[in-house]
Amino acid sequence: MSLLPESASFEELVQDYFLAMRGSGLMLSALDAELLTSWSEQGVPFEVVARGIARSAEKALWDARPGEPVLRSLRACRRQVEAEIKKYRERSAGKGSEEGRRTARTRSWEELRHAQIQASLERLAEREPALAPRIHRLMETVLQEVPGEFARMEAQENLVGLALLRALPFPERRELWRTVRGEDSDQQYMSFRARRLARRFRLLAAVRRRLGLMDS
Repeated sequence: MSLLPESASFEELVQDYFLAMRGSGLMLSALDAELLTSWSEQGVPFEVVARGIARSAEKALWDARPGEPVLRSLRACRRQVEAEIKKYRERSAGKGSEEGRRTARTRSWEELRHAQIQASLERLAEREPALAPRIHRLMETVLQEVPGEFARMEAQENLVGLALLRALPFPERRELWRTVRGEDSDQQYMSFRARRLARRFRLLAAVRRRLGLMDS
């Protein structure tokens, strides 16, 4: 999921992912670093925290102004991240017990997210009939399976977003690319992977904004 060295710490992985979602290379504040340390001490996998950051970024996208960071601080992600940590702990603690078997049958984050994407695309096909054929193909191919992990979920969403971008008229595609290229910011503290992810994130955010998918 990351192009950081295999020896990268939990803190480095989270900071790199957060900066990519934020779209800016500014370093974490002391308060953010303290919060990150507290998450690290809880021993949860990086993917759990990444899910919370991704959900926070998604919610913030609707109100973000062009050129402004989507997330101003890691603390802005605290509520979503800690909700993901709580769900992870509940699933882990319940394994092997009757409660655990009941919890295991509830839908995972990936399953819920997959259902939300499908519902959003169905509404989009109704609003914009010209995109309906492309959306139906995506539903039958790319979205046929529910990804079992966060990294595959991200990859699936990216494929959907890029396919919808290609379905737009060329002048619209060109304008979206131009908007994204005009929003580069200080990225000196970001890895190559984070810079690439930040550009793609901004592009797909612009596509979702254009298609009215950001509040779904």
